[in-house]
Amino acid sequence: MAAIAGILHHGDVDGDGFVEYERSTPHSLVNQGWKDSWDAVRHPDGELAQGPIALCEVQGYAYAAFLARAHLAHDAGDDAAARTWRERARQLRRRFNEEMWLDDEGWFALGLDGDKRPIRSLASNMGHCLWTGIVDADKAARVAQALVSDDLFSGWGVRTLGRSMTAFNPVSYHNGSVWPHDNALCISGLVRYGFVEEAHRILEGQLAAAAATDGRLPELFAGFDRGRPAAYPTSCSPQAWASASPLLWLRALLRFDPWSGRDAVYVDPILPPWIEELSVDGIDACGGQLRVAVDPRHVEVTGAGRCEVVRAPRPPLDDLPGLDDDPG
Repeated sequence: MAAIAGILHHGDVDGDGFVEYERSTPHSLVNQGWKDSWDAVRHPDGELAQGPIALCEVQGYAYAAFLARAHLAHDAGDDAAARTWRERARQLRRRFNEEMWLDDEGWFALGLDGDKRPIRSLASNMGHCLWTGIVDADKAARVAQALVSDDLFSGWGVRTLGRSMTAFNPVSYHNGSVWPHDNALCISGLVRYGFVEEAHRILEGQLAAAAATDGRLPELFAGFDRGRPAAYPTSCSPQAWASASPLLWLRALLRFDPWSGRDAVYVDPILPPWIEELSVDGIDACGGQLRVAVDPRHVEVTGAGRCEVVRAPRPPLDDLPGLDDDPG
């Protein structure tokens, strides 16, 4: 609840319903999303966006937080609170899809600037929006196409900024480089909306990049078109969230999703043709340790204990069983 309170009371600095950030002192970070370099948030012509800034992916994070709060209430038997938080999430989703969608471009704005102008730059941030589920289904296909377009996809991965943007620089920190953790979230988001081929394409590029770096994914690398991977001069390696990326790849490939409130585990693998077998052991869930093994003919889940194994993708997060929209 403290985290939710922070979103509601400190995140929305101007009361417009979106979560923004703004520099509080001359020494504060200018940009406070994950792309936190001073020049990371620009309009397509290269103009620096002025705050307070509401980033598209941050709205997705808030949406997911509100739904998580609804699930906690539902699991505790508080249906009134569950409805309240689910409705807050749905309201944010409606406004997000209305105000940040750029229909003429086919992608979501990077965010809204302090004048509520859409920051119309083509960037990887919208992949996080797929991951959180805030994107309306009728827009998801165009987002998927944008992520794997020649503008964003280098062959190794999704660039932080499209190469048609004025500020694009393949050896910048956040304006054209490729970050493994960013790509892992894009892969997971694509799988969530059913864009398996696009997810496989990005995954293949990331695996090739890992092979070219002795199996250790760096913090980031340059966003040149695929050839020999070009290192970013000061990239950390190892780096925590780059090292965690393959774990999210595995979860996405297995479409593995526990749901503790229902004592269920959803598993519906989508292996690419170039991965014939995959097994993962020691997954802590359902009061025990699960093993998932997949080959072209079988899917085996052992150790599920009290949990039901459901061979299907998990339903959308705003689908709360037994919770009617109308409390009456």
